[in-house]
Amino acid sequence: MAGTRRVTLREASEILGVSVEAVRKRVKRDSLGSDKGPDGRVYVYLDTGGDASYPEPGVEAGGAGDLVEELRDRISYLERQLDVRTEELKEHRRLLAGLIERVPELEAPQEAADAPEPTEEQQGRAEPRSGAGEAQEGAQRRSWWRRVFGR
Repeated sequence: MAGTRRVTLREASEILGVSVEAVRKRVKRDSLGSDKGPDGRVYVYLDTGGDASYPEPGVEAGGAGDLVEELRDRISYLERQLDVRTEELKEHRRLLAGLIERVPELEAPQEAADAPEPTEEQQGRAEPRSGAGEAQEGAQRRSWWRRVFGR
């Protein structure tokens, strides 16, 4: 092949500025010429004509510098956001630890009131209690599933 150079996969990846795996994929898709040498290694044929699609190593193509700068700006922005979120997480952990310490203080008292005091409106409609009221009061102390399933 005239105007081509035979190189290994690793050399081709360095010349093309892509990973070795990307060169393998190009070989598999037949977008790069290749053959297998007697040693079992795969060799790739690259054009030596200085084509723009094969830039020299270390030489950036025309807008790549701008893209690199844009990516650096985004990375620094994301790093700042990560720092902010880390500080927020520390604050949330501090607040949570304070609340966990107060849980024993906030527990409900052991002695529950028998019945809430009726309001004035409820007192006007109140009916005299009978023995059925006491049975209902006992039913209120049982859990709902015991009442439903009769246990």
